[in-house]
Amino acid sequence: MRSPLAEIRHLRRALAPTLLLFLAAGCTPSDVGEREAVPGRDDAQKSVPVVRAARRAYDGAPPTIPHQAFGADCPTCHTRVGVAVEGVGFAPPSPHDDTLGLEGTRRCRQCHVPVTTNEVFVESTFVGRPQTLDGGARMHRFAPPVMPHSAFMRENCLACHDGPAAREGIRTSHPERAACRQCHVERVATTLWPPAG
Repeated sequence: MRSPLAEIRHLRRALAPTLLLFLAAGCTPSDVGEREAVPGRDDAQKSVPVVRAARRAYDGAPPTIPHQAFGADCPTCHTRVGVAVEGVGFAPPSPHDDTLGLEGTRRCRQCHVPVTTNEVFVESTFVGRPQTLDGGARMHRFAPPVMPHSAFMRENCLACHDGPAAREGIRTSHPERAACRQCHVERVATTLWPPAG
């Protein structure tokens, strides 16, 4: 049995010729279900969640770069709030915008790499965690949820939890409260949290 990621890769390889036929016929990726409209932005589209998940080796891994080099630095399009790029789609915001030490220089391709082939370099039995958009645990039903991931390299919370690129399942209901970590704390040990009982 294949892992979910291996199944997605297999489907991408199997559907690639069909996608090329659609594109050659003048259809856009939105015609074949790979993009969705950006809320409040008639001029922009974003990738659907399953496509974005397929760009990661496992949940939490840095996504691959899904486009050719444009001759500009990544933060030109991947700003604090994201930018609609004509003919390409919506460039999601960078969650690293507030990461200490990344203010002056960006070494994006140290972690994010372009895809140059659809072939698997080395067959492996590795099965990554599937992507989940489940909320974090709560101390009680009125408590704010605990962050289900580390905050390191994700200090710009609103990059994922608000704005045009945010996924509906993790969109915040209160983006005006900018000090997210005042209420939402990192989960530090799975053996201690959530409390028993």
